[in-house]
Amino acid sequence: MKKRYYIILPLLFALASCKKFLDEKSNRSIAIAETLADQQSLLDHYQVLNQADGNSAEISATDFYLTDTDFSSRLENERNMYTWQRTNIFLPELNEWSNNYRGVYRANSVIENLEKIPRTPSNASQWDNVNGQAYYYRAKNILKSLFVWAPAYDVASAGTDLGVPLRTGSDFNVPSFRSTVEEGYAKVLSDLLVSVRCLPPVAVHVMRPSKAAAYGMMARALLTMRRYNEAFLYADSSLRLKNELMDFNTLNAAAPLPIPQFNVEVLHDSFFTGVPLSNVRAKTDPQLFARYEANDLRKTVFFNDNKNGTYGFKGSYEGFTTFFAGVAVDEVLLIRAECLARINRLPEALTDLNKLLRNRYKKNTFVDRQSADQAAVITMVLNERRKELLMRGLRWADVKRLNKEGAGISLTRTVNGKSYILSPNSSGFVLPIPELVIEASGMPQNP
Repeated sequence: MKKRYYIILPLLFALASCKKFLDEKSNRSIAIAETLADQQSLLDHYQVLNQADGNSAEISATDFYLTDTDFSSRLENERNMYTWQRTNIFLPELNEWSNNYRGVYRANSVIENLEKIPRTPSNASQWDNVNGQAYYYRAKNILKSLFVWAPAYDVASAGTDLGVPLRTGSDFNVPSFRSTVEEGYAKVLSDLLVSVRCLPPVAVHVMRPSKAAAYGMMARALLTMRRYNEAFLYADSSLRLKNELMDFNTLNAAAPLPIPQFNVEVLHDSFFTGVPLSNVRAKTDPQLFARYEANDLRKTVFFNDNKNGTYGFKGSYEGFTTFFAGVAVDEVLLIRAECLARINRLPEALTDLNKLLRNRYKKNTFVDRQSADQAAVITMVLNERRKELLMRGLRWADVKRLNKEGAGISLTRTVNGKSYILSPNSSGFVLPIPELVIEASGMPQNP
């Protein structure tokens, strides 16, 4: 019985009653969901599938820092995560692992339930849409888990590197084991291929995934795998469906939260929270802040001046103090730009980059970036990726990927006069699995 506990616990969370999105039927059990409407209701449980993205990748990355006073005020597990310790960095029960696999369980339940509902000419569109959403959510949660608990994808070692469990059914009696990184990414890609075939081009609401979002998620996964030709194709497919950008000149930079939720760039909405990351505690890395030029509107739209020489981040696409972790046009555009640069299609890469920046700089001040040097263009794109996508939980995976490209990025934090350093390609870039999971399952722990 003990071996099953770590699986049962997330399921209890998944069955908890809470408010639903888009008229989800309340008090409807997963076990008795029978109709397509029931399956859609299970997927509209936004507190499981949209509001439970983990924050460990962002806490572990260095988009921000804490003062010694704020560090000392945090829970032990948060302090340990912040300083890259190897034990007690997740709470025993309510943690990112359980949240991710709760999402996987719900997706698996819908996929299995659909096997009992015939697909007919009259319901084909709805059936496909629900099926595509379920496969999208399973892929998304597996990919998030790989970012945190697996090493960077490396074609030379992915077949033996330990990844995460691939739960493909709802029966919690089936034991879990760690698959390889290769198997994990293969599952993500195969699930997303199903989703892009099934989903509508644009969803009824961005709280639901769409074909454009699934293409974008596929591009994110392939970029992380450094399969740049393929990542370009999927990013391009996403942008052909939706490519509108916000003009930051139209935003009120003085507002406490200038960027509206569900804005035109959002392809699929989800977010994470975390007390250490709050605007009043998390101070923006000063070296990162210094990268923004005077006419770059992100300098005032993204950051709150604390009037003491420090800055806090206020640029979430959630329009609130939570942190956007979904898929958005700006990310997909930067993926396409980077991939174009890496395959030496420099004019097209610069076209994408300049399109983004013209919507980020004060009107009539931006001068298009130009270069015929491939390395220089790649550097330009990566610099804007760093400035555009901070506090979205992406930096951790980016550092791991870029270090495989030879970037040599190390991370450093100083607390109470003591320096903590993560060297490039260090095993510290793979977080420990929660101790309760290891104890209950017997799976091998990360070093």
